[in-house]
Amino acid sequence: MSAQPEDPYGPLIPMPEPTPDALRAAVARIAPSQIPALTQHLFEATTNAQQTQSLAPLRAFVHSWAVFVAVHRHPERAARLRTLERTVDSGEGDVTAAITEIREIREAAETEAGL
Repeated sequence: MSAQPEDPYGPLIPMPEPTPDALRAAVARIAPSQIPALTQHLFEATTNAQQTQSLAPLRAFVHSWAVFVAVHRHPERAARLRTLERTVDSGEGDVTAAITEIREIREAAETEAGL
């Protein structure tokens, strides 16, 4: 990852590789307050993977945090997502339009993350 974004209106960081270590480093840069949640999720995913003898929990972890990074490396996108989530949570305003836009943001983030 480069130290400074090349485009001041572009992403804060490049999209990291979809590995726990790379995702943790990215979250540490763009949303350090989320490191405890990431660490807890990784612990739970690892435990579940061992108990079920399946990689599915680890894949779900990578998917979830790769989407998080893809959204939050664009501050405007992250702010818009939070606004839309508040609209849905409150039930006020056009909830259907908010849900549609949330889906579009998540799909764009999944594409950026290569998922």
